[in-house]
Amino acid sequence: MNPRQLEQLAKQLLDGTLPLDDFVQAASHPVTADLAEAQIDLDRQRRCGFPEVVYGSGKSVPTLEKIFERLLTAGVDVLATRISGEQAAELAPKFPAARYNPAARTIRIAVAPSNGKSAERGGHVAIITAGTSDLPVAEEARETLLWMGARVTMVFDVGVAGPHRLPEQLHKFRDADAVVVIAGMEGALPSVVGGHVSCPVIAVPTSVGYGASLGGFAALLSMLNSCAANVTVVNIDAGFKGAYVAGLIASRAHAQGKSTT
Repeated sequence: MNPRQLEQLAKQLLDGTLPLDDFVQAASHPVTADLAEAQIDLDRQRRCGFPEVVYGSGKSVPTLEKIFERLLTAGVDVLATRISGEQAAELAPKFPAARYNPAARTIRIAVAPSNGKSAERGGHVAIITAGTSDLPVAEEARETLLWMGARVTMVFDVGVAGPHRLPEQLHKFRDADAVVVIAGMEGALPSVVGGHVSCPVIAVPTSVGYGASLGGFAALLSMLNSCAANVTVVNIDAGFKGAYVAGLIASRAHAQGKSTT
């Protein structure tokens, strides 16, 4: 258990919101929490840098409640993806500190609420969309990066149909540690962005487009065939995955920068 998690547990114990037995159980840092229908990996932050993320689709509200409570008891900020509006509405009374983003379909719950402001401890990531229709995927990426503690710059609607728009926004992301580029249709934007920056570009194809886009498959193949050497690709509509990879890159760059100053 890292010092921040232990500090949060101690605060909860002192203010009476965490029973002593729960504190002892959490502080002993079991590797796995057995919730019968779910096995929560409580050791993931130590191994992988960030805690386990909850995939909400298909899970019942009672199961989500159990998972959220166990993570919070362990001092872990919750991120849950693919949460429907119906699920969020049922969860809201139980978790008043939860922040639901209906476009992203995500829930974030901070162990210690910070008035909506996330501590910036994970570098700088830019999220760029080709079109406004790509916003739901971009919002999932943004929520993921905020949970990871990254500083996020959003650049909207700069697709290749209006090629003058991207250079006008370049000053916003030229110095980012990583860039997430989200595009549907023919998926050309990541290659163009890759030619402007010296950092990794994580391309996220979306299912936006007409019939020949094949639900994002055309954009996926286009991105996989990018001639920009700094472009790599994740799955269709995978805003979480693209952001998580970018967040790992940015957090390591941020940590390296601090260690050399």
